[in-house]
Amino acid sequence: MAKTYGVGVIGVGGIANTHFPGWNESPYTELVALSDTVPETLERVGGAQGVTRLYEKAKDLINDPNVDIVDICTPNAFHTPLAVAALQAGKHVICEKPLAPTPADIRKMIKARDESGKLLMTAQHFRFQDRSRALKAEVDRGLLGEVYHARSWMLRRCLTPLRPGFYLKELSNGGPCIDIGVHILDLTLWMMGNPAPATVSGVTTNRLTKQPGAFSMWGGTIPAEHDVEEMAAAFVRFESGATLMLEVSWQLHHDTMGEDMQMWLYGDKAGVHWPSNVSVTAINETQQLTRTELQKAQGREPHAEECMVFADCVANGKPSPVPAEQSLQVIGILNALYQSAEKGKEVAVRL
Repeated sequence: MAKTYGVGVIGVGGIANTHFPGWNESPYTELVALSDTVPETLERVGGAQGVTRLYEKAKDLINDPNVDIVDICTPNAFHTPLAVAALQAGKHVICEKPLAPTPADIRKMIKARDESGKLLMTAQHFRFQDRSRALKAEVDRGLLGEVYHARSWMLRRCLTPLRPGFYLKELSNGGPCIDIGVHILDLTLWMMGNPAPATVSGVTTNRLTKQPGAFSMWGGTIPAEHDVEEMAAAFVRFESGATLMLEVSWQLHHDTMGEDMQMWLYGDKAGVHWPSNVSVTAINETQQLTRTELQKAQGREPHAEECMVFADCVANGKPSPVPAEQSLQVIGILNALYQSAEKGKEVAVRL
């Protein structure tokens, strides 16, 4: 099958390198153009990928007639203007998480998507892990019954990113909430069937980062310019009556040398833990406790998989695998968390 969709990637110095294998492996796509503001990075990656259309200005890539799909891998602050411009230029768009820093930004992207008739997807790669897909299938088959509570966390001990695109609020719009909170929150909401959020009570803190000698295992001393939260926690209520407890951190005295990402879903039939995919329940009539490990499928690396799935959707007229409306819920909750922390009280989620 001839590859019929040209892909252009904007921002190639970081996460984009996990996307390239998917675009190269897909039977529908060809990597045809790259853009980055750092010429040395652009030339190096272009050479490695065998791409000759190299643009220092993103608008030139967006306007390239050979580009059908735009993959946005830039700092958060640039997601909305780039996505809107690409959609208005008639391109399909896949954008790294978070889709945008605020609900208002996502609404702009949804409007541009609807007017263009093109696909828009958030690159939430944890949905494309084997264990995630296996668990989602079981939840959708009714394993848990009605899910009425969830606990989710993504905790790091001393792993603050040291690139300005992460720790400067003007570029990121937030710390671990926006960076890694979107991962576990998106995954949890997806598993729960994306219930409509109602209210959030949240807190944020920046204690450890400001201590003398604060460091990150990703490169040393944390810059004094760091102006986003290092940790956050929230209690979320949904219109259905379900609830969620959420915790995220870059810096926390937590017993892990890497990243501790977990989720518990509690239903009226059973509970389940991710990523172990262990289901637990109690059968009242016999007072029997059961513990079962769900089957885990085998598949590709999830960053590559999400790109290949998006390409398939574009080529075959399928809907977006991660629609912007679901990302709007995620960012609406995180935005409310920040507002609640600032006001010191529970606030309504406004989408």
